[in-house]
Amino acid sequence: MQLKRRILTALFLIFAGSAPVLSGQEIEYLKVPELEQILNNRDNKLYVVNFWATWCSPCVSELPAFEKISGEYNKDKVRFILISLDFPSQVEKQLIPFLKKNNITMEVAVMMETDSNLWIDKVSPSWQGNIPSTLFLNSRKKIRHFHSEALDEQELRKLVDLYI
Repeated sequence: MQLKRRILTALFLIFAGSAPVLSGQEIEYLKVPELEQILNNRDNKLYVVNFWATWCSPCVSELPAFEKISGEYNKDKVRFILISLDFPSQVEKQLIPFLKKNNITMEVAVMMETDSNLWIDKVSPSWQGNIPSTLFLNSRKKIRHFHSEALDEQELRKLVDLYI
């Protein structure tokens, strides 16, 4: 009976709208509670959380720097997360093809809460909603730096090194 239940559970997860998979990369869907988990983490690591969208030219321009730098740091010390603000209905048609085309292997999540008034102040009270924007966060070390404009590779590396 246990084995049958496990098999049925596995089949349910496979066919019941689990997150799309991109070459082994899972795209996480976020609502306010999941975002709060990231923002209130107690890990002793630096979180670099970038808010972006595929339709945002400055966002797309900075992604290669994020992709490159994310591979250079120990994942036990730094966690890079790209949070897409693309419309949830565009994940299959726009976001996934974009990630494949641009060889993005970083952790990617999609903000499912389209009413930014419910969550934007949780990221930073000073944030006006412009993207790209990046939050550097380590709760244990009391680090919280919000950067509300595009970053080039040199600036990104400098900030990661400063807060690591």
